[in-house]
Amino acid sequence: MNPTNIIELQNVHYQIPSDNSILDIIKACDLRVQPHETIAIVGRSGSGKSTLLSIMAGLENSTSGQVTLLGQALNDCSEDQRAQIRAQQVGFIFQNFQLMPSMTALENILMPLELFQIEDAEQKALKALEQVGLANRANHRPAELSGGEQQRVAIARAFVTEPKVLFADEPTGNLDEETAEQIQSLLLELNKTLSTTLILVTHDNHFAQRCQRVYQLINGHLVEKTETAQ
Repeated sequence: MNPTNIIELQNVHYQIPSDNSILDIIKACDLRVQPHETIAIVGRSGSGKSTLLSIMAGLENSTSGQVTLLGQALNDCSEDQRAQIRAQQVGFIFQNFQLMPSMTALENILMPLELFQIEDAEQKALKALEQVGLANRANHRPAELSGGEQQRVAIARAFVTEPKVLFADEPTGNLDEETAEQIQSLLLELNKTLSTTLILVTHDNHFAQRCQRVYQLINGHLVEKTETAQ
């Protein structure tokens, strides 16, 4: 493990039982991610992109190989230890937003701050809402917000604890093209402002090309497509 790498995968495999055989989802994946990099992973539907993201974040265990996140070998950690690593240092954004429907936008953003007993929680949550352009929607519940607004709340919640790594799984997959473009720009802008490391799974090649490096998952293998960033 290179100590400068914030994420490192070494010969990672992931297999699941299928009928009377074993199905290889991830095959011999290697990846090294430096702090503050933006990495996109693309591939056809069902290719294993979300599974690979879960393995990197320690939500799933690889079948074999070594996964290191923030200097910790996840394969050697218990579930409680992996959860502790993720706690304040890792953020998540999902396609379906995963907001608490009974809570207001502000309360959804406050949740991780209160969980970790962070000082000035409400002030930080209000600032996060302002950063995503929703200062006037603080008291609205998810059902009262558009899909784009809900994803803005989810982005604010993910960034409010200032994580070192942000994992985003199809964050614009449920949005119309114009809204998706706005959310993409917001996500990349906040990521740059807060010097976060971004690992993005997307089916949107245009979005992927806005990242510094793009990888494609082909038949379980991770193949680098480009090194150019916009």
